[in-house]
Amino acid sequence: MNPKWVLATQNKGKILEFQRLFQEHGVDIVSFELGQEVAETGQTFQENALLKAQAFAHASGHIALADDSGLEVEALGGQPGVFSARWAGPDQNYVEVFKILEERLADVNKPRATFVCALCLYADGHAPQYFEGRLEGHLQFPPTGIQGFGYDPIFVPNGYDVTLAQMSPEDKNQISHRSQALCQLIDHLSR
Repeated sequence: MNPKWVLATQNKGKILEFQRLFQEHGVDIVSFELGQEVAETGQTFQENALLKAQAFAHASGHIALADDSGLEVEALGGQPGVFSARWAGPDQNYVEVFKILEERLADVNKPRATFVCALCLYADGHAPQYFEGRLEGHLQFPPTGIQGFGYDPIFVPNGYDVTLAQMSPEDKNQISHRSQALCQLIDHLSR
């Protein structure tokens, strides 16, 4: 595998998580400072992942791996979905987002939710390749745990009684939506 892949994100939490995931699979990947956020104008996770991968590939001259991921809440018609990060605003204020979600879901017992991750592997002049992972579960309030980032403190995966934020990074990486998408990518590249 090419050690000069760049990870198309400015999100420090994602960078750490991907570095752990790639390390487990024997893949070296580097971060790249684009200097600006990529406008996520796509209507799907795949479209946004492609926008980010293209921007990083063009700027760095290397193959880029991008993800777009988010939380889909069944009782909210799939929201926040592709707008998951934007719900938290530019300051990434998830405390406020958790309050909004708790209020909107007050009448729903164990609201079902899905974490979705779309990975896009892109090199200039080549067709993009996509890989998707999904982690089913439910939301719980109040937020619990200090590991992870984003919506992890309110998401309990199916078959577990703790949030992702209460799991060790290693345990989370065994089941996460990103890990599932990455395993598809690794499997595809090893064929």
